[in-house]
Amino acid sequence: MLEVLEHTIEDSIKLIPFLFLTYLIMEYIEHKTKEKTKETIQKSGKVGPFFGALLGIVPQCGFSVSATNLYAARVITLGTLIAVYLSTSDEMLPIFLSEGVAIDVILKILAIKLVIGMIAGFLIDLVIRLKNKGKQDEEKIIDLCEKEHCHCEHGIWKSALKHTINIFAFILIVTFIINIVIHFVGEETIASIMLDRPILGPVISGMIGLIPNCASSVIITQMYLENIISVGTMIAGLLVGAGVGLAVLFRMNKGIKENIKITVLLYSIGVISGIILELIGLTI
Repeated sequence: MLEVLEHTIEDSIKLIPFLFLTYLIMEYIEHKTKEKTKETIQKSGKVGPFFGALLGIVPQCGFSVSATNLYAARVITLGTLIAVYLSTSDEMLPIFLSEGVAIDVILKILAIKLVIGMIAGFLIDLVIRLKNKGKQDEEKIIDLCEKEHCHCEHGIWKSALKHTINIFAFILIVTFIINIVIHFVGEETIASIMLDRPILGPVISGMIGLIPNCASSVIITQMYLENIISVGTMIAGLLVGAGVGLAVLFRMNKGIKENIKITVLLYSIGVISGIILELIGLTI
Protein backbone atom coordinates (compact mmCIF):
# COMPACT_ATOMS: atom_id res chain seq x y z
CA MET A 1 0.00 0.00 0.00
CA LEU A 2 2.82 2.40 0.87
CA GLU A 3 4.48 1.63 -2.44
CA VAL A 4 1.27 2.42 -4.31
CA LEU A 5 0.85 5.69 -2.37
CA GLU A 6 4.46 6.71 -3.00
CA HIS A 7 4.16 5.95 -6.72
CA THR A 8 0.90 7.92 -6.90
CA ILE A 9 2.35 11.00 -5.18
CA GLU A 10 5.50 10.99 -7.30
CA ASP A 11 3.55 10.78 -10.57
CA SER A 12 0.99 13.40 -9.52
CA ILE A 13 3.43 16.02 -8.24
CA LYS A 14 5.17 16.06 -11.62
CA LEU A 15 1.95 17.37 -13.17
CA ILE A 16 1.64 20.52 -11.03
CA PRO A 17 3.84 22.88 -13.15
CA PHE A 18 2.18 21.77 -16.38
CA LEU A 19 -1.32 22.04 -14.92
CA PHE A 20 -0.68 25.54 -13.58
CA LEU A 21 0.78 26.77 -16.87
CA THR A 22 -2.12 25.27 -18.83
CA TYR A 23 -4.76 26.85 -16.57
CA LEU A 24 -2.95 30.18 -16.61
CA ILE A 25 -3.09 30.24 -20.41
CA MET A 26 -6.73 29.12 -20.39
CA GLU A 27 -7.67 31.84 -17.87
CA TYR A 28 -5.94 34.49 -19.99
CA ILE A 29 -7.74 33.37 -23.15
CA GLU A 30 -11.08 33.21 -21.37
CA HIS A 31 -10.80 36.69 -19.87
CA LYS A 32 -10.08 38.03 -23.36
CA THR A 33 -12.81 36.13 -25.21
CA LYS A 34 -15.49 35.33 -22.61
CA GLU A 35 -18.13 37.88 -23.64
CA LYS A 36 -17.46 37.43 -27.37
CA THR A 37 -17.98 33.68 -26.94
CA LYS A 38 -21.37 34.17 -25.30
CA GLU A 39 -22.44 36.73 -27.91
CA THR A 40 -21.45 34.37 -30.73
CA ILE A 41 -23.46 31.47 -29.38
CA GLN A 42 -26.48 33.71 -28.68
CA LYS A 43 -26.56 35.15 -32.21
CA SER A 44 -25.80 31.87 -34.01
CA GLY A 45 -29.46 30.96 -34.71
CA LYS A 46 -29.91 27.90 -36.93
CA VAL A 47 -26.16 27.29 -37.09
CA GLY A 48 -25.98 27.21 -33.30
CA PRO A 49 -24.81 23.57 -33.11
CA PHE A 50 -21.84 24.46 -35.31
CA PHE A 51 -20.63 27.29 -33.09
CA GLY A 52 -21.66 25.46 -29.93
CA ALA A 53 -19.53 22.42 -30.76
CA LEU A 54 -16.66 24.57 -32.02
CA LEU A 55 -16.52 26.76 -28.92
CA GLY A 56 -17.15 23.82 -26.62
CA ILE A 57 -13.93 21.99 -27.49
CA VAL A 58 -11.95 24.76 -25.78
CA PRO A 59 -12.30 24.04 -22.04
CA GLN A 60 -13.31 27.54 -21.05
CA CYS A 61 -14.27 28.09 -17.44
CA GLY A 62 -17.92 27.16 -17.08
CA PHE A 63 -18.92 27.45 -20.75
CA SER A 64 -21.27 24.48 -20.42
CA VAL A 65 -22.86 26.33 -17.48
CA SER A 66 -23.33 29.47 -19.56
CA ALA A 67 -24.84 27.41 -22.40
CA THR A 68 -27.19 25.75 -19.91
CA ASN A 69 -28.44 29.11 -18.65
CA LEU A 70 -28.91 30.33 -22.22
CA TYR A 71 -30.98 27.23 -22.98
CA ALA A 72 -33.06 27.68 -19.81
CA ALA A 73 -33.90 31.16 -21.10
CA ARG A 74 -34.61 29.63 -24.54
CA VAL A 75 -31.96 31.83 -26.14
CA ILE A 76 -30.32 28.80 -27.79
CA THR A 77 -31.84 25.56 -29.08
CA LEU A 78 -31.63 22.11 -27.53
CA GLY A 79 -29.41 21.02 -30.42
CA THR A 80 -26.94 23.78 -29.60
CA LEU A 81 -26.94 22.81 -25.92
CA ILE A 82 -26.29 19.14 -26.71
CA ALA A 83 -23.53 20.13 -29.15
CA VAL A 84 -21.84 22.10 -26.38
CA TYR A 85 -22.19 19.23 -23.90
CA LEU A 86 -20.79 16.66 -26.33
CA SER A 87 -17.79 18.70 -27.41
CA THR A 88 -16.84 19.99 -23.95
CA SER A 89 -13.60 18.37 -22.86
CA ASP A 90 -13.44 19.70 -19.31
CA GLU A 91 -10.18 18.46 -17.71
CA MET A 92 -9.10 16.14 -20.53
CA LEU A 93 -7.01 18.75 -22.31
CA PRO A 94 -5.01 19.97 -19.27
CA ILE A 95 -4.28 16.38 -18.21
CA PHE A 96 -3.25 15.33 -21.72
CA LEU A 97 -0.94 18.32 -22.04
CA SER A 98 0.59 17.76 -18.60
CA GLU A 99 1.16 14.08 -19.41
CA GLY A 100 2.89 14.95 -22.68
CA VAL A 101 0.37 13.26 -24.97
CA ALA A 102 1.21 13.90 -28.63
CA ILE A 103 -0.51 16.97 -30.07
CA ASP A 104 -1.80 15.07 -33.10
CA VAL A 105 -3.51 12.55 -30.79
CA ILE A 106 -5.16 15.35 -28.81
CA LEU A 107 -6.33 17.07 -31.99
CA LYS A 108 -7.81 13.85 -33.37
CA ILE A 109 -9.79 13.23 -30.17
CA LEU A 110 -11.03 16.82 -30.11
CA ALA A 111 -11.97 16.55 -33.79
CA ILE A 112 -14.02 13.41 -33.15
CA LYS A 113 -15.90 15.10 -30.31
CA LEU A 114 -16.39 18.19 -32.47
CA VAL A 115 -17.87 16.27 -35.41
CA ILE A 116 -20.16 14.16 -33.22
CA GLY A 117 -21.33 17.28 -31.39
CA MET A 118 -22.16 19.11 -34.61
CA ILE A 119 -23.94 16.18 -36.25
CA ALA A 120 -25.99 15.39 -33.14
CA GLY A 121 -26.88 19.05 -32.60
CA PHE A 122 -28.11 19.62 -36.14
CA LEU A 123 -30.08 16.34 -36.17
CA ILE A 124 -31.79 17.18 -32.86
CA ASP A 125 -32.81 20.63 -34.07
CA LEU A 126 -34.01 19.17 -37.35
CA VAL A 127 -36.10 16.40 -35.78
CA ILE A 128 -37.80 18.24 -32.90
CA ARG A 129 -37.89 21.68 -34.61
CA LEU A 130 -37.43 23.48 -31.34
CA LYS A 131 -39.18 26.83 -31.22
CA ASN A 132 -38.90 29.74 -28.84
CA LYS A 133 -41.97 29.88 -26.62
CA GLY A 134 -43.43 33.16 -25.42
CA LYS A 135 -41.41 35.90 -23.82
CA GLN A 136 -37.85 35.01 -23.01
CA ASP A 137 -37.11 35.49 -19.34
CA GLU A 138 -33.86 37.18 -18.57
CA GLU A 139 -31.55 34.77 -16.88
CA LYS A 140 -28.35 35.59 -15.10
CA ILE A 141 -25.41 33.88 -16.78
CA ILE A 142 -23.55 32.15 -13.96
CA ASP A 143 -20.17 30.73 -14.84
CA LEU A 144 -18.17 28.03 -13.10
CA CYS A 145 -15.74 30.53 -11.62
CA GLU A 146 -18.57 32.23 -9.74
CA LYS A 147 -20.00 28.87 -8.67
CA GLU A 148 -16.66 27.69 -7.32
CA HIS A 149 -15.93 31.08 -5.71
CA CYS A 150 -12.48 31.13 -7.27
CA HIS A 151 -12.52 34.95 -7.49
CA CYS A 152 -11.48 35.09 -11.14
CA GLU A 153 -12.13 38.82 -11.10
CA HIS A 154 -9.16 39.21 -8.78
CA GLY A 155 -6.72 38.06 -11.42
CA ILE A 156 -5.85 35.06 -13.55
CA TRP A 157 -2.93 33.97 -11.33
CA LYS A 158 -5.08 33.33 -8.26
CA SER A 159 -7.77 31.67 -10.35
CA ALA A 160 -5.27 29.43 -12.18
CA LEU A 161 -3.69 28.43 -8.86
CA LYS A 162 -7.08 27.51 -7.36
CA HIS A 163 -8.05 25.43 -10.40
CA THR A 164 -4.63 23.73 -10.32
CA ILE A 165 -4.99 22.80 -6.65
CA ASN A 166 -8.54 21.52 -7.16
CA ILE A 167 -7.73 19.36 -10.17
CA PHE A 168 -4.47 18.14 -8.60
CA ALA A 169 -6.45 16.89 -5.61
CA PHE A 170 -8.83 15.07 -7.96
CA ILE A 171 -5.96 13.55 -9.92
CA LEU A 172 -4.21 12.44 -6.73
CA ILE A 173 -7.31 10.72 -5.36
CA VAL A 174 -8.36 9.18 -8.66
CA THR A 175 -4.85 7.97 -9.50
CA PHE A 176 -4.48 6.45 -6.03
CA ILE A 177 -7.78 4.56 -6.37
CA ILE A 178 -6.88 3.36 -9.87
CA ASN A 179 -3.42 2.22 -8.72
CA ILE A 180 -4.90 0.31 -5.78
CA VAL A 181 -7.40 -1.46 -8.03
CA ILE A 182 -4.68 -2.26 -10.55
CA HIS A 183 -2.38 -3.52 -7.80
CA PHE A 184 -4.90 -5.95 -6.26
CA VAL A 185 -7.00 -6.91 -9.27
CA GLY A 186 -4.39 -6.73 -11.99
CA GLU A 187 -4.16 -4.47 -15.04
CA GLU A 188 -4.80 -7.32 -17.47
CA THR A 189 -8.01 -8.33 -15.68
CA ILE A 190 -9.39 -4.80 -15.64
CA ALA A 191 -8.37 -4.18 -19.23
CA SER A 192 -10.07 -7.38 -20.36
CA ILE A 193 -13.35 -6.21 -18.83
CA MET A 194 -13.25 -2.79 -20.48
CA LEU A 195 -11.13 -3.27 -23.60
CA ASP A 196 -12.60 -6.54 -24.84
CA ARG A 197 -16.21 -5.46 -24.34
CA PRO A 198 -17.16 -3.03 -27.14
CA ILE A 199 -20.59 -2.51 -25.56
CA LEU A 200 -19.98 -2.79 -21.81
CA GLY A 201 -16.96 -0.47 -21.89
CA PRO A 202 -18.78 2.57 -23.35
CA VAL A 203 -21.82 1.88 -21.15
CA ILE A 204 -19.73 2.04 -17.96
CA SER A 205 -17.66 4.95 -19.22
CA GLY A 206 -20.84 6.86 -20.03
CA MET A 207 -22.10 6.32 -16.48
CA ILE A 208 -18.87 7.78 -15.13
CA GLY A 209 -19.29 10.71 -17.50
CA LEU A 210 -22.61 11.57 -15.84
CA ILE A 211 -20.78 12.63 -12.66
CA PRO A 212 -21.62 16.39 -12.62
CA ASN A 213 -18.12 17.80 -12.10
CA CYS A 214 -14.60 17.54 -13.44
CA ALA A 215 -14.03 14.27 -11.58
CA SER A 216 -15.61 12.31 -14.43
CA SER A 217 -13.21 13.54 -17.11
CA VAL A 218 -10.28 13.05 -14.71
CA ILE A 219 -11.26 9.43 -14.04
CA ILE A 220 -11.87 8.62 -17.70
CA THR A 221 -8.72 10.35 -18.95
CA GLN A 222 -6.53 8.70 -16.31
CA MET A 223 -7.96 5.27 -17.14
CA TYR A 224 -7.11 5.84 -20.79
CA LEU A 225 -3.58 6.96 -19.95
CA GLU A 226 -3.18 3.82 -17.81
CA ASN A 227 -4.23 1.73 -20.86
CA ILE A 228 -7.25 0.42 -18.95
CA ILE A 229 -9.78 1.60 -21.53
CA SER A 230 -9.69 2.07 -25.30
CA VAL A 231 -10.15 5.23 -27.35
CA GLY A 232 -13.79 4.46 -28.12
CA THR A 233 -14.62 3.82 -24.47
CA MET A 234 -12.83 6.99 -23.40
CA ILE A 235 -14.64 9.11 -26.00
CA ALA A 236 -18.00 7.68 -24.89
CA GLY A 237 -17.40 8.95 -21.36
CA LEU A 238 -15.97 12.29 -22.45
CA LEU A 239 -18.94 12.90 -24.76
CA VAL A 240 -21.36 12.35 -21.88
CA GLY A 241 -19.29 14.39 -19.44
CA ALA A 242 -20.65 17.94 -19.49
CA GLY A 243 -18.96 19.14 -16.33
CA VAL A 244 -21.34 20.88 -13.92
CA GLY A 245 -23.59 21.75 -16.86
CA LEU A 246 -26.07 18.96 -16.08
CA ALA A 247 -26.26 19.93 -12.41
CA VAL A 248 -27.06 23.51 -13.39
CA LEU A 249 -29.63 22.25 -15.92
CA PHE A 250 -31.67 20.57 -13.18
CA ARG A 251 -31.50 23.72 -11.09
CA MET A 252 -32.13 26.38 -13.73
CA ASN A 253 -34.33 24.70 -16.34
CA LYS A 254 -37.95 24.22 -15.36
CA GLY A 255 -39.39 20.76 -15.94
CA ILE A 256 -37.78 17.73 -14.28
CA LYS A 257 -39.05 15.39 -17.00
CA GLU A 258 -37.45 17.49 -19.74
CA ASN A 259 -34.15 17.55 -17.87
CA ILE A 260 -34.21 13.78 -17.45
CA LYS A 261 -34.91 13.36 -21.18
CA ILE A 262 -31.98 15.65 -22.04
CA THR A 263 -29.70 13.63 -19.75
CA VAL A 264 -30.84 10.33 -21.29
CA LEU A 265 -30.38 11.79 -24.78
CA LEU A 266 -26.86 12.94 -23.97
CA TYR A 267 -25.97 9.58 -22.42
CA SER A 268 -27.42 7.65 -25.37
CA ILE A 269 -25.51 9.68 -27.96
CA GLY A 270 -22.25 9.28 -26.06
CA VAL A 271 -22.60 5.53 -25.50
CA ILE A 272 -23.81 4.76 -29.04
CA SER A 273 -20.96 6.82 -30.50
CA GLY A 274 -18.46 4.99 -28.30
CA ILE A 275 -19.86 1.58 -29.29
CA ILE A 276 -19.62 2.49 -32.99
CA LEU A 277 -16.02 3.61 -32.56
CA GLU A 278 -15.27 0.37 -30.69
CA LEU A 279 -16.86 -1.79 -33.38
CA ILE A 280 -14.93 -0.13 -36.19
CA GLY A 281 -11.74 -0.63 -34.18
CA LEU A 282 -10.68 3.01 -33.95
CA THR A 283 -7.10 3.51 -32.80
CA ILE A 284 -5.26 6.79 -32.39
